[in-house]
Amino acid sequence: MMSIMNISRTPSENKIMSPKVLITGASSGIGATYADRFARRGHDLVLVARDGARMEVLAARLRAETGVAIDILPADLTHEADVARVAARLRDDSGIGILVNNAGAALSGGIADQTGAAIARLIALNTTSLALLAQAAGARFAAEGRGSIINIASVVGLIPEFAATIYGSTKAFAIFLSQGLAFELGPKGVYVQAVLPAATRTEIWERAGADPATLPPMMDVNDLVDAALAGFDAREPITIPALTDAALWDAYQAARQAMLPSFGNTEPAARYRG
Repeated sequence: MMSIMNISRTPSENKIMSPKVLITGASSGIGATYADRFARRGHDLVLVARDGARMEVLAARLRAETGVAIDILPADLTHEADVARVAARLRDDSGIGILVNNAGAALSGGIADQTGAAIARLIALNTTSLALLAQAAGARFAAEGRGSIINIASVVGLIPEFAATIYGSTKAFAIFLSQGLAFELGPKGVYVQAVLPAATRTEIWERAGADPATLPPMMDVNDLVDAALAGFDAREPITIPALTDAALWDAYQAARQAMLPSFGNTEPAARYRG
């Protein structure tokens, strides 16, 4: 029997098998680790982040170690013009078949301690850019009948008790966006995955103003991304690397879906009637 390793493919077949990957927030942490893993899988990359110099260092190493082609696209995704530029690349570059929507930030303190300007910036980065880039990629992917979108959310989007109201709200948005995209685009051949990290050791904590000495034990970023990619390969819609019992998520989904028939009622429930 012929080994699959001996089967030659045309350039167009290779493009489909190993599409180019655009990764936001690619200069460090989760994004940089995704870049490393996809490069080692043979995917060309488009790296997006504010820090062009750090991306150049990462790109030089990955080019040398893997031989893949890597483009650098510096962008601040809190700025409308930069989001539009990245969205245009997603729409126009037919080689891109995977979007890793990873760029994000956090805020220190509770909502009473945060400024309106800081909240607006966080929402612009964590939700507005996420949605606009997913739409740009998703529309083309659906027209082509293939493609994948990975949205990096957080378990905090399921935990209002965590007292990270604005950050958690943006991550709840990322979860809902992913589920809605999967419902709309899945039948058109587009795979959508939401990844929900728990506490992971990256620079986001220091950038949010946390004292590194006070931080609890966290998951290593390499373990997080490797688990997320295992979920990607299995085509999971939701991947929660820290969740030991996957049946708990299934029960959560079942409880939510059990409520849906009641939402069509035209009269209030009996408990609300006098």
